[in-house]
Amino acid sequence: MDDVDLVERLLASEEPSIRWKVRVQVLREDRASPRIQALERRIRRSPRVRTLLAGLIRPGVRDGVRDPYSKWQGAHWVLASLADIGYPRASRALLPLRDRLLDRWLGDVYYREFDATTKSEAYRKQGVPRVRGRYRRCASQQGNALYFLEKMGIANERSDDLAERLLHWQWPDGGWNCDRNPDADTSSFWESRHAMLGLAVYANRTHDSAARKAALRASEVYLGRELFLERHSGQVMNPEFLQLHYPLYHHYDILGGLRNMAEIGLLRDPRCAKSLDRLEAKQLPGGGWAAERRLYKVSAKPGTRTDSVDWGGASPSTWNGWVTVDALAVLKAAGRI
Repeated sequence: MDDVDLVERLLASEEPSIRWKVRVQVLREDRASPRIQALERRIRRSPRVRTLLAGLIRPGVRDGVRDPYSKWQGAHWVLASLADIGYPRASRALLPLRDRLLDRWLGDVYYREFDATTKSEAYRKQGVPRVRGRYRRCASQQGNALYFLEKMGIANERSDDLAERLLHWQWPDGGWNCDRNPDADTSSFWESRHAMLGLAVYANRTHDSAARKAALRASEVYLGRELFLERHSGQVMNPEFLQLHYPLYHHYDILGGLRNMAEIGLLRDPRCAKSLDRLEAKQLPGGGWAAERRLYKVSAKPGTRTDSVDWGGASPSTWNGWVTVDALAVLKAAGRI
């Protein structure tokens, strides 16, 4: 199956968000066009979106899934999904969810800092520990919130506070890490990804030069390792990085890394080439790309790492529409198709 046939097959999908991702992210149609806006209204009414929001927005009920960070049905993760699948921008219906999230990620505990010399000391107090001069903070939380609120057009002045926290916690090598072990001195691929993206899209809107510089510094955490290789040995850092997933949540793989580089305008950097080669090589003989590992279980009842909708499962020999459209978008942006 050639690329044109693959695009046509995706455009025939019953899932409106797949069609949206093809038209906006692969064919580069303007989101402001009447046709795309009509499609986004259809997405808002789609069974997938209704299911995602069912536990969060109910008439007369303030709290559905009470913990906004509940994996994967809390408001944090639902908004992240909506930002990726074409939910209409600037929706007032989502503002209560936004405000709950901002209250969570800008709470007093994230401004309470203390020094610790051992891992056990770093866990003894509430707040953000500083160990050997580095803040040990799960910056993917504030970073992801900043990212999807900006992408969905529902950011407000409190985005300034999210960006300030991320800049404050940034490590000398450009990234972030929540590991409280004193010997941890290198940024985490998991924690740095969303912080980098959040600062990048925030800088796009505000023209904040400090945020833009911080996002570019963070990109070197990935580019310096060609997105998946150890810096000194050249060996694969983690076998999971070579498995494709959808959704990726707070995890990392080469497709996610390539999407990140495309988002901040660095996909044509030569250090992305090996990951692009690996992605091309993963195309199935019959066309498309597989989700090689699933990071969720499907359940209507919130639980540990459960999602309320099915994203196509995982099979090494069967194409997954979500992974396929993301792979096509990356390869198109890289000039490879």
